[in-house]
Amino acid sequence: MNNSKSTVLQARGLVKRYGHVTALDGADFDLYPGEILAVIGDNGAGKSSLIKALSGALVPDRGTVKLDNETVNFKSPMDARNAGIETVYQNLAVAPSLDIADNLYLGREQLRPGILGKVFRMLDKKAMHDNARQKLSELGLLTIQNINQAVETLSGGQRQGVAVARSAAFAKHVVIMDEPTAALGVKESRRVLNLIKDVRDRGLSVVLISHNMPHVFEVADRIHIHRLGKRHAVIKPDTHTMSEAVAIMTGAMDPHEHAAGAFAV
Repeated sequence: MNNSKSTVLQARGLVKRYGHVTALDGADFDLYPGEILAVIGDNGAGKSSLIKALSGALVPDRGTVKLDNETVNFKSPMDARNAGIETVYQNLAVAPSLDIADNLYLGREQLRPGILGKVFRMLDKKAMHDNARQKLSELGLLTIQNINQAVETLSGGQRQGVAVARSAAFAKHVVIMDEPTAALGVKESRRVLNLIKDVRDRGLSVVLISHNMPHVFEVADRIHIHRLGKRHAVIKPDTHTMSEAVAIMTGAMDPHEHAAGAFAV
């Protein structure tokens, strides 16, 4: 990670109101190339709204979002996907009855070349399966031996692996992961954390939303603390403890009290 580079994804002054409720109150955000940025915040802090605004699931009332220094106006998650931002949602959004390869290409199916694809709309099953196996191999997911296996037969960690592999396969810039270890045991959580690092090491920037502080402090390069609808501070795991992060997140500690590695906004 090199913070001297310009941001890959940036937001300034995002505002989103629902009647009298303010979900985003002038929120800022910075994600640098090749980093894992964790986003933490108490319930109701607005972090979900922030992530939705960055991934196209929510259109802010005010503010700007820039991708590679170009202003973008996402109207839907598909707009964000087309721009190279992939999101792994907490509910995974996989089709359990379909096999692994079909899930990887869900909504982006490859057609067979020539008249069979153009006219008869026949799918290129072999190409999709070969590419799916390659993507799983690149991410160290060879424990899934049968690419034709239905996703519903996989363990929770393996399903998460399929969802992450799908995002990593198609993301050009950013992968956003929403609570990827929330429903997993210790062993499967370890596998997913290693997968997150692998995605980063492949050159993609990762946004990790998580309530699990040990996981955040293990994999994150920086930690964005969201509070009361806006960015409250950004800290680093090597300059702050988990207790300090929680204290800043809940308002029990002022970010200025630990100036070595944090900046307050």
